Amino acid sequence: MKKNALFLDRDGIINIDKKYVHKIEDFEFCDGIFELCEFFMQKDFLIFVITNQSGIARGYYSEKDFEILSSYMINEFSKKDIKIQKIYHCPHLDGCECRKPKPAMLLKAQNEFNINMEKSFFIGDNITDMQAGINAKIKNLFLINEDYKDNENYKVFKNLKELLRYLKD
Repeated sequence: MKKNALFLDRDGIINIDKKYVHKIEDFEFCDGIFELCEFFMQKDFLIFVITNQSGIARGYYSEKDFEILSSYMINEFSKKDIKIQKIYHCPHLDGCECRKPKPAMLLKAQNEFNINMEKSFFIGDNITDMQAGINAKIKNLFLINEDYKDNENYKVFKNLKELLRYLKD
């Protein structure tokens, strides 16, 4: 049986985007992220993180730094009984096959976990997140970014709490 998934971008959705965040002391959770994930956990969604991490290719931090921060993040979620199934990341610069807006990370999750993309959700803060979701045939796309307006492919919200209110209505 196919499962439903919540796909989350990391920087700007899970944590405040301070550009190339790779240290625990710089990692600050976005307001509302835990409540949003709890909402989807109650509906039996699997939760995944889909994140471009070009700071690795740029030499700003290492894969090991990324792994340490990812473990910290997963542990903080688990303290609130939220399970992150898996983190998919692209450590490359432009031009690779896994970097958003290409859908490779999403499709890999779909294949590994038997995900129903039509009933799944992707929340991001960048147009490349939305393009990746469209390319992966995800129907429920939400952009957290005040600089854009709703269109036929995705809905726009100013923050996660506003999105959660919308989902609960």
